[in-house]
Amino acid sequence: MLVDTTRPTGDDRHPYFDGGDHEKATGLFQLLSEDGTADERYVAGLDVELCRRMYRGMLVIRIMDERLLALQRQGRIGFYGEARGQEAGVIGAAAATLSDDWFVPALREAGGGIYRGLPLSSYIAQIFGNANDVSRGRQMPCHPCDRATQYVVMSSCVSSQIPHVVGIAWAMKIAGDKGKICIGFMGDGGTSEADFHVALNFAGVAKVPAVFICQNNQWAISTPTPAQTAAETYALKGIGYGVESLRVDGNDVLATYTATRYAAEKARRGGGPTFMEFLTYRVSAHSSSDDPSRYRDESVTETWRKDRDPIDRMRTFMRRRGWLADSDHDRMATEIETEVRTVVSQQEQVGPPPIESLIEDVYEIPTWLQREQFRELKGG
Repeated sequence: MLVDTTRPTGDDRHPYFDGGDHEKATGLFQLLSEDGTADERYVAGLDVELCRRMYRGMLVIRIMDERLLALQRQGRIGFYGEARGQEAGVIGAAAATLSDDWFVPALREAGGGIYRGLPLSSYIAQIFGNANDVSRGRQMPCHPCDRATQYVVMSSCVSSQIPHVVGIAWAMKIAGDKGKICIGFMGDGGTSEADFHVALNFAGVAKVPAVFICQNNQWAISTPTPAQTAAETYALKGIGYGVESLRVDGNDVLATYTATRYAAEKARRGGGPTFMEFLTYRVSAHSSSDDPSRYRDESVTETWRKDRDPIDRMRTFMRRRGWLADSDHDRMATEIETEVRTVVSQQEQVGPPPIESLIEDVYEIPTWLQREQFRELKGG
């Protein structure tokens, strides 16, 4: 499990963090430009190994998504949702957490769980819903959970997880667990749900040790930002609740890491919550059930896919500094591809959960009605 806390930037504090509330919520914190260049003042103290781990973490997501979406298209699994184009926000945030922190995802953060130690085998077992799935096939695919790494199962009911983030963080504060935080994610559409506003209000009042991240990929399934909110930015929504709000380039893994670390360190000191908007773009469909060409201009999508890809940006930056040769990338990709294909092959051979599991984990002791129905099922 990742516990690295090395600060990736130099000694000079970036002026963005000293700005006013409105300035931070309407600006855009960035360390890597789209062409992979950076201001040396703020990247001089980068930790090379941390950068390589984050790069590999993003590559894991990309390759994993490609293989698992292919499985869905082949009819071998029922559903999948990619994180393509959003890898920097997922991995940058995960890299800023410690092993005792809680991680509460939305739809596309499983790669962050894997980065923190969620076994790939557990994730893929859950997607198949086989006998190795800890939830025994009761959840649709892409809903892993892992007690050991404190990775909470994703909720398909949009934003219902945000109050849970507050509850976990509030429990930490009540218990006096200083130094621990809860980090939680949502999409841009999630900020239109009542759960978001209730949670942010409570978090601001109670000053809980939480970090909230809105992955603004500009599409709430088929609803674009202008139809979603009249606010100038999503980050502005946190200010009214007394929560410091940051707006970050979500395709810059150094920026997402640095901003999350800033928010996490503040929460660990007792400074209260932070709400962050990661500006990115959903270059894939919402899920394997969606066809985005029916509702958006895909020429815009291609611009984000080709010119603003977070993996390409970090790869260019690291290559220029001599930290990542093409052979390093190729080796990483081959290793990841082999691991994913091996785990898929293994988990696909595992049978379904035992039929008895249908009436287990519901009540401590199955009711007479459950037992009667189960006997009829087995007899049929």
